[in-house]
Amino acid sequence: MTATAPPFGPPPSALRRPLTAAGLLTALLGAVFGLLLAVAAPASAHAALTGSDPQDGAVVATAPQQVTLTFSEQVALGADSIRVLAPSGKRADTNTAPRDLHSGSTVKYGVALRGGLPDGTYTVAWQAVSADSHPVSGAFTFSIGAPSETSVALPGTEAGGGVVGTLYDIARYAAYAGFIVLAGGAAFVLACWQRGAGARPLQRLVVRGWMTLTAATLAMLLLRSSYTGSGKLGDVTDLDGLKAVLDTKPGAALVSRLLLLGASALFVAVLFGTYAKREDPREKKDLTFGLAIGGAVIAAGIAGTWALAEHASTGIQPGIAMPVDVLHLLAVAAWLGGLAALLTALYRTPDLTSEAVRRFSTIAFVSVVVLVATGIYQSWRQVGTWSALTGTGYGQLLLVKVGLVAVLVGIASMTRRWTGRLAAGSGASASVAPEADEEPEAEAEATEAPERAAQLARQRAAVATAEKKRIRDADPGRSGLRRSVLAEVGVAVALLAVTTILTSTEPGRTEEEAARSSAAAAPVQSGPVSLALPFDTGGENGKGTVRMDIDPGRTGANVIHLWIEDPDKKPMDVPEVKLAFTLKSKDIGPLPAVPVRLTEGHWTATGLQIPIAGDWDVAVTVRTSDIDQTTVTKNVKIG
Repeated sequence: MTATAPPFGPPPSALRRPLTAAGLLTALLGAVFGLLLAVAAPASAHAALTGSDPQDGAVVATAPQQVTLTFSEQVALGADSIRVLAPSGKRADTNTAPRDLHSGSTVKYGVALRGGLPDGTYTVAWQAVSADSHPVSGAFTFSIGAPSETSVALPGTEAGGGVVGTLYDIARYAAYAGFIVLAGGAAFVLACWQRGAGARPLQRLVVRGWMTLTAATLAMLLLRSSYTGSGKLGDVTDLDGLKAVLDTKPGAALVSRLLLLGASALFVAVLFGTYAKREDPREKKDLTFGLAIGGAVIAAGIAGTWALAEHASTGIQPGIAMPVDVLHLLAVAAWLGGLAALLTALYRTPDLTSEAVRRFSTIAFVSVVVLVATGIYQSWRQVGTWSALTGTGYGQLLLVKVGLVAVLVGIASMTRRWTGRLAAGSGASASVAPEADEEPEAEAEATEAPERAAQLARQRAAVATAEKKRIRDADPGRSGLRRSVLAEVGVAVALLAVTTILTSTEPGRTEEEAARSSAAAAPVQSGPVSLALPFDTGGENGKGTVRMDIDPGRTGANVIHLWIEDPDKKPMDVPEVKLAFTLKSKDIGPLPAVPVRLTEGHWTATGLQIPIAGDWDVAVTVRTSDIDQTTVTKNVKIG
């Protein structure tokens, strides 16, 4: 997540230099971002289908022995991940697990087909799990002999969709939010306001963050099998599916997260128990250091469970991307989680100090620098080009994210001004002293019954708390800061939602690669193809022109008509004409066609099968005598 300028800081007289430095830093990093996009090399994240044999829409003369699929990156396939369905809807494959046909860096899998398949249109449906843990799916058709109607009805939702997909996405969002509140709230207490360890509102905030992250992780673990498989909610309780999930990289990451959450529970217990009660400065300092080291290790480990199983673990430079991703998540937690803790303290505690606010300003600024640097690197890996930034769903979401960051920058500038006023003496830590005339009353109460004294003590405590709240809320500096931080947290929540969506969106690089592959395999031209080929056999009356029509001029069966004319464009009779079609790019052909003479100068050939679209070389051999013949060739696009 790309962050905003630090929201808190010193008094207004000292604001100008940090803001100017932040502006220069943003401009410099923006220029670097542009250079990275301009020179980016290819990469991928979500797996994409980059090719198949037969190709989508191809018409083949005879049934192939197998169907193969080629992917942009490594994928995980189950026993039923590739299905070939006949026009009737029955399985046309042998119903065996896909075979690994890898060759070098090419990721290819295939399934064998049954023998004796009839002519018609066949549907290939596939589903896989990318190396970044996200499910992908698709379908295409090819025909044997000639296209036909098919009764195959494919699912209306893609892999990872439906109710299970929605629940899984909610759990993923909750997991991010829980981690941010847990790690950022604890960091705020340790680094900014150590007295806050005894504040019940902050304790509840951090504990709820832990509970949210734990519940979301358990939910993702239970939903994982159905999310990447059947998509049925009833399969959530399937123990065999859960066992299969535990053997995968995402499953191992979720289990590791649960183990680390056990350690974090101990950390939270010490922070809000022993640490909050410690009074001796030396002992508290030592305990602060120990908790800081232990908490940092646990937080980095939990952040690493995301880096291990998602975008950072695949594509280019995973050895760099994974630690960068951990740093990015930790900076997000320190910034947004700290904001949540600060907002809670401003609303629910009366004694937050301006020193705590200034300390958070420093942490926020460091977080911003880390977020900008790591965000630029991550954007380069996942987008790569300017066209992907503006022309893909991932790139457009990234632009929305940048827009939200710009809004946060504006809110942050207001927040810094309120911080300056608070630090200048508006008094973030107001306290209420008892009135002078309360002392005689207190002495009188001491002689009354113990029950009455206890009741009056509770009343006095309630009055004192209410008075503290009244003075706190009347402080214009604190109120302004509170409203500004609330607005900042609101935009940050929207920013977190966009970031969560980005983690499940196909990156711009891969989307562009898939689009280029589809364009290469798409029909180049549709409709009848006409061409003219002049020839000269070298003998007497050996010059002329062959006019040819290929109808319908697309994959499948085609009818060819030839008209042979002399230089005066009159019908020319010749003893023999031959045809051959070759697709050099796919090493197909030559496919022969023997025309039959209809009338003088008019020949025809039927049943020519064009298996796939592309740039075909059409070779026409014309014989004008027993010894005089020639072959002329022309390239034509046939879709």
